[in-house]
Amino acid sequence: MPRIFYSAFLNDKKHITMKTTIEISNYPLNADYIPPIQDFIDRINAHANIKVKVNATSTHIVGEIDEVMPIIQQEIKTSFEKYGKMIFVMKVLNGALDI
Repeated sequence: MPRIFYSAFLNDKKHITMKTTIEISNYPLNADYIPPIQDFIDRINAHANIKVKVNATSTHIVGEIDEVMPIIQQEIKTSFEKYGKMIFVMKVLNGALDI
């Protein structure tokens, strides 16, 4: 049976925070696909306050949803600008998985 994670809580500032886990895959539409993927991973890893784990088919990112989503948006946009057409596939979970 799958485990359900409920991670919304109040922090010291009385602000509701929510952890998220995002799985993202990048499929550049060109023959030289490794450099754009590696560049995206390197840029994601450069951000503080998020946890990143890379495996053979995707990258997992864990952090506060209000921090993670703008980072992903920024880095996807940068990839589009630098490398042209590519596909990103994301799965978003409410909760922090132990990655």
